[in-house]
Amino acid sequence: MTVLLDLLAFIGRGVLGWCRGAGKLALFGLEGLSHLARPPFYVRRFLVALAEIGYYSLPVVALTAVFTGMVLALQAYTGFARFSAQGATANLVVLSVTRELGPVLAGLMVAGRIGAAMAAELGTMRVTDQIDALSTLSTNPMKYLVTPRLLAGTIALPLLVVIADILGVLGGFIVSTLKLGFNPSVYLTATMNFLEAQDVVSGLAKAAVFGFIIALMGCYNGYNSRGGAQGVGSATTMAVVSASILILAFDYVLTEMFFAR
Repeated sequence: MTVLLDLLAFIGRGVLGWCRGAGKLALFGLEGLSHLARPPFYVRRFLVALAEIGYYSLPVVALTAVFTGMVLALQAYTGFARFSAQGATANLVVLSVTRELGPVLAGLMVAGRIGAAMAAELGTMRVTDQIDALSTLSTNPMKYLVTPRLLAGTIALPLLVVIADILGVLGGFIVSTLKLGFNPSVYLTATMNFLEAQDVVSGLAKAAVFGFIIALMGCYNGYNSRGGAQGVGSATTMAVVSASILILAFDYVLTEMFFAR
């Protein structure tokens, strides 16, 4: 009986701790968003964050998208060949890239690059008392450090996903026409005829949510970092891991919302 009670107490502490952490994260995000409606807005900080998240992440996202499209075309052709349905390769590539692989892989790549960078920067500022110094200078740290990054992440990732979708489909087109023997005009016609606006819109909506999650987890873990260099390292790791898990979890939730019948 004692062992059972100890087990229940352990589970209860874990659940309460998770709820407390989720509540803190939600309040942190709401506070950051609330500053969008209250001046001043630091345009320079926003543009710097937009460049860091969007422009400087473009090479890794582009390479990931191109090779993903190439591999997807090869795998789809091999699978469909078993049912003599190789012509559906173009349909599968464009559907998979625009709905799922474009936003999810772009989100994971940006989480690994930008989420870690945000957490490390804000964590270093926290342990060196630079965030407290902003308060003494009558500058709200949330408005100056967090709000521009949240907005930049929400805007930048959909722009990256647009490019990732184009390059992913292009990768599949290159492999299909040069290696698998597809006629270029037939392949492009099949792609355009099968693609629907909902496929692209749903992927961009996912990307906006993923961008917000990446910025939120990077800022939250860095802003609340404690314990010197070791704490900054832990915050950086937690930012990447938590953002990646939330991206995959919200991917299912958003897919259910968009496509469940």
